[in-house]
Amino acid sequence: MSRSPLALAALLATAGAAHFARPRVFDGIVPRGLPGSARAWTYASGAAELALAAGLAAPRTRRTAALATTAFFVGVFPANVKMARDWSRRPASMKAVAYGRLPLQVPLVLWARDVARKS
Repeated sequence: MSRSPLALAALLATAGAAHFARPRVFDGIVPRGLPGSARAWTYASGAAELALAAGLAAPRTRRTAALATTAFFVGVFPANVKMARDWSRRPASMKAVAYGRLPLQVPLVLWARDVARKS
């Protein structure tokens, strides 16, 4: 995996834009215990991803944004766990996507941490 801060920014920008383009996809993985509507959390997390992407793209804010990105990736892990639990009875390909997201968080956290250290 590339350790480029701009590649990480592009990943976050793409994910953030997807939250606005297809919010229903993300609404279903918002943990039920959170206050407010799932749609509000979908939009808030999409906006956070876009802000983090912008911060990573600018050298002056890169370190702070990378540290925030590290925390963000840890913070969204419960949504990935919820998705895996919810999709446990879906077809194998969908289950693979849901369960595959869980270990993917580790390299994302390490990538963001690495960008912070090098900034």
